[in-house]
Amino acid sequence: METSRDWSVEWFESAKWLGIAFLITAVAFVVIAALLLRFTRWGRQFWAVSGNYYRGPGAWKTWLFVAGLLLMALLSVRLSVLLSYWGNDMFASFQLAASALQSDDAEKLSQAKTGFWDSAKLFTLLIVIWTIKELVYLYAKLAYDIRWRVWLTEHITTDWMDGVAFYRSRFIDNTIDNPDQRIQADTITFTEQSRALALGAVTAVVSVVSFTKVLWDLSGPLTILGVTIPRAALVIVMSYVLISTVIAFWIGRPLIRINFLRERTNANFRYALVRVRDAAESVAFYRGEDVERVGLLRRFAEVIRVQWAYVYRMLKFVGWNFVVTQSAYLFPYLIQAPRFFSGAITLGGMNQTATAFREIQDSLSFFRESYDDFAEYRASLIRLDGLMVASGESRQLPKLAAVDLDDAVRLDKVGVCKPDGEVLIDDLSLRLVPTDALVVKGVSGSGKTTLLRALAEMWPYSDGEFGRPAGIETLFLSQLPYLPLGDLRTAVEYPVGSNGITDEQLREVLNKVHLGHLVDRLDEEADWAKILSPGEQQRLAFARILLTRPKVVFLDEATSAVDEGLEYSLYNLIRTEVPDTIVVSVAHRSTVDQHHTQVLTLAGDGSWELAPVAS
Repeated sequence: METSRDWSVEWFESAKWLGIAFLITAVAFVVIAALLLRFTRWGRQFWAVSGNYYRGPGAWKTWLFVAGLLLMALLSVRLSVLLSYWGNDMFASFQLAASALQSDDAEKLSQAKTGFWDSAKLFTLLIVIWTIKELVYLYAKLAYDIRWRVWLTEHITTDWMDGVAFYRSRFIDNTIDNPDQRIQADTITFTEQSRALALGAVTAVVSVVSFTKVLWDLSGPLTILGVTIPRAALVIVMSYVLISTVIAFWIGRPLIRINFLRERTNANFRYALVRVRDAAESVAFYRGEDVERVGLLRRFAEVIRVQWAYVYRMLKFVGWNFVVTQSAYLFPYLIQAPRFFSGAITLGGMNQTATAFREIQDSLSFFRESYDDFAEYRASLIRLDGLMVASGESRQLPKLAAVDLDDAVRLDKVGVCKPDGEVLIDDLSLRLVPTDALVVKGVSGSGKTTLLRALAEMWPYSDGEFGRPAGIETLFLSQLPYLPLGDLRTAVEYPVGSNGITDEQLREVLNKVHLGHLVDRLDEEADWAKILSPGEQQRLAFARILLTRPKVVFLDEATSAVDEGLEYSLYNLIRTEVPDTIVVSVAHRSTVDQHHTQVLTLAGDGSWELAPVAS
C-alpha cells in the first residue's frame, strides 16, 4: 500500500524542517517583537516592566530558555503534521481493506493489513515522542515562569522600596492603589500570560503555515451557485476564521477595561478586610462593627457590579466563539464530500482534510479565543507599569539635600510646607554635636512630626540642607514602632538584623527597658504588634537604640504610651548607656524637657525659636 509519506526518510526531513523553521521563526519572532515594543503602547509598557530581564549580564540564560521553548513549540507543530499524515495512512488502509473485501481480493487485503499494522507501529512511536516532548515542554514552561517571576518580583519590589517610594508615592498626582496585590498577583498573571500568549501565537502561525500546504495539496475546486472556488477548502477556512476573529475582537474589546476594574475592586475589598482585621481592637472598643459592615458590603457591591459586567460580556464572547468553533467541524466534510463521492480523494485524504481544516481553524482562532486572556494580561501589565511609573515619579519629588557628617547634625535653611504651600517652618538652621539633646515643642499642627518626616527624606514639601551621619548611624523612631513579622528576636533587632548580636545581649537589653518578661520568648513567632501593648512596643524601640548605638536618634513622641516614671527611666538609660548619642525628641509632655539641653519651639507660621532648656 502506498503511504502518504516516505517514512523511512521522514526523520531526516523533519530534523531539516525543524532547523529551517527555527531559524526563520526566531528571526521573525525577534523582528515582530521589536516592532511591537517600539510601536505599541503595551509593548513599551512590557519593556519598561521586564526589559532588563532580556538584556545585561545573565540575559543569555533567558534567551537560551526562550530558544528552547521556541524549538519545542515547533516540534509540537511538526508532530501534529506527522500525525495528520499517519491518520491519512490509517484510514487509507481501512478503505483499501473495504475495497478488497468487496472484491474478494486477498492480495489487496494483505496490503491493507500490512498498512494498518505499520500505521499502528508508527502511531506508537509518534505518541512516545509526543509524550516525552510534552513532559519536557511542560517542565520548561513552568521553570521559565518561576524564574521570570522570581526576577520580576525582586525587581519591582526593589524599585518600590527604593528612595522610600512605597511612602512617597502617596504624594504624586496619580496615586497607586494596592501595590501589594500588584506585586503578588499581577506578577503571576504577567509572566504566565506573556509566555503563554507568545508561544501560543508562534505555534498558531507556524501551524497555519504548515497545514496550509497540507490543505493546499488536498483541496480541489468547488462550485457554489455557479461560482467555482479553486482550492475551496483552504479559501473557505481562511475566510471563515478571518471574519469570525474580527467579530470576536469587537465583542471582546471591553474585557480589557472590565478585567482592570475586577482586579482593582477585588483588591480594594480585600484591603478593607485586612484593615478591619488589623484594627480589630479599636473597632471593637468603638462598637463600630455596624459601620464597618456597611463599608465592607458597599465595597463588595462594587465587586459584584463589575463581576456582572464581566459575566454579560463573557457570555457574548464565549457564545460567539462556541458557535464558530462547533460550526467548523462540519465544513471540511461538506466541502470535500463531492470530491470523495467522485473518487477524486480517498477516505484517508478526507480524514486528513478534516484534521488540517481543524488545525488551521484552531490556530487562527487562537487570536480570537485568547482575547479574554489578553485582556486579563493587559490589565496586569497596566497595573505593574503604573506601579513602576509611580515609584519613579515619587523619587523625582523634591527632598532635602542630604550631606554625610561624621558625628554631628546640621540643618541649613531648612523649610517645611504643607501640601497646599502653607509654610510651617522657614529657614531653620542649627547645629548639634555629640552629647547634645534637643527637644522640639509646639502646638498641634505646628509641624513637629512633619519636620522629622522632612529630615528622613519622606516629606517632599521641603527644602534646604540636612547634614547627619550616614545610614543606620542616624535612627528615627516613630510614635508607634514598626514590628516586622517573625520571631521576637527579629522585632528587637529591627532594622539592622542580628549583625553578631548574641542572645545574652538581647536578654540584657530587654531587662534594661523593663521587658524582662519577654526574655524567654525570643524564638517565638507571632504578630507581636497585636500582642505587645503600645507601652511595651515603645520600650522595645528604646531597646533598639541600645543595640544599634546610633550617633543620632530622632524620637517622635516615643514615650507617649508609658507613664512618667518609665519615661524618666528610659531617657536616663539612653543618656547613661550611649551618652555621646545626639538625641532629638518631639514631645508634648513637659517631663521630657529635663533630658535635653536645648528646646526648639515651632510656631506653625514659619517662625521658630531655639533656646536652652530652663532649669
